[in-house]
Amino acid sequence: MARIRDIRLIPLAYRMPDLRAYGMARALITERGSSLVEVETEDGVVGIGEAWGPARATAGYLDLIKPAYIGRELFDRERIWNELISRRYHLGLQNQMTACASGINIAIYDALGKTLGLPVCKLLGGLGRDRVPVYASDGYLTGDPKNQLPAQLERIADQAFPGAKFKIGINPKSDEERVRLARDILGEDALLLVDVNGNYTVDQALESMRRIAPYGIHFYEEPLPPQDFRGYELLAARAPIPIATGEALYTIWDFNRLIAARAVDVVQPDVTLCGGLDEAKAIALLCRLNNVRFSPHVWGTGVGLAAAVHLVAALPDYPHTDHIPAPTLVEYDVGDNPLRDQVLTRPLRPVNGRIPVPEAPGLGIDLDRDALQRFRVD
Repeated sequence: MARIRDIRLIPLAYRMPDLRAYGMARALITERGSSLVEVETEDGVVGIGEAWGPARATAGYLDLIKPAYIGRELFDRERIWNELISRRYHLGLQNQMTACASGINIAIYDALGKTLGLPVCKLLGGLGRDRVPVYASDGYLTGDPKNQLPAQLERIADQAFPGAKFKIGINPKSDEERVRLARDILGEDALLLVDVNGNYTVDQALESMRRIAPYGIHFYEEPLPPQDFRGYELLAARAPIPIATGEALYTIWDFNRLIAARAVDVVQPDVTLCGGLDEAKAIALLCRLNNVRFSPHVWGTGVGLAAAVHLVAALPDYPHTDHIPAPTLVEYDVGDNPLRDQVLTRPLRPVNGRIPVPEAPGLGIDLDRDALQRFRVD
């Protein structure tokens, strides 16, 4: 089997004018960024992955962990990762080293698929569905008077998404106003998903939930800071709305702690951050063992989106068979982000609320080298 000859990073950023800044209750942003990872084999095959987070931090950790991969077979990926975290245990796991390893893991899967002539979903367990349902992630807080919540939701109202996620978390009264507006615009049948980005305490989250529960909320994302495990446990025991979280958690150990406490209803690992496809699949198995829903977070480039689509395409619908009450949804960010579309020669776009699973070997994507040059940063 092919061995790894080199690992390279492509740091990317998209910078927007201050007026077009958008974001969440904690803060607005004027830049989207991530790093693509290329794993090249001795046979000349190049796999593509993504490591979400600060590019310079990713590069520093790559210098540290890259030697452990060079010369090793692609199939050694899990062994290498376990050797790294065992020997570097004093560095912990909640850091950019895990994100860097996530990008390497995704790129190895892409290289394996290209080497074997198989799409990644088949390497993960088989093609369970050829189209993956996605929800529109929009409804950001923004300082642009022409791009407030109504304008954002109206742009997606007729695009056949099964649901939409939008930001709340300023205060409970504002939450109710935004949810009422979203229900009016999107209609009674749309799934409403709300996101606080960890801006509340337990009592504030409960007040917000009680105000918006009558509007039929599919899930309530990140009500508390990610490190408040005890708070999530207390909140889950009283919450009138399903709780979702996980985008800022790392590896199966973080998720096991959360799930073991029955502190979450919908688990949201980010494949480009949590440890890669192997770790995300292990987290999905943990969800299955505990009968908890799974819905990957995606907020980077089109490469991370492709990885999440292949993962969900391969997951079983346990415990369901013929009748699936709520499909496993992948996040599809529709905010201003050319890294989602322009870095791929054939971007993944939803059709009637579903993204077709790429059929070509590996992730089934190719990078647009001209676009990479436009968005590359030092």
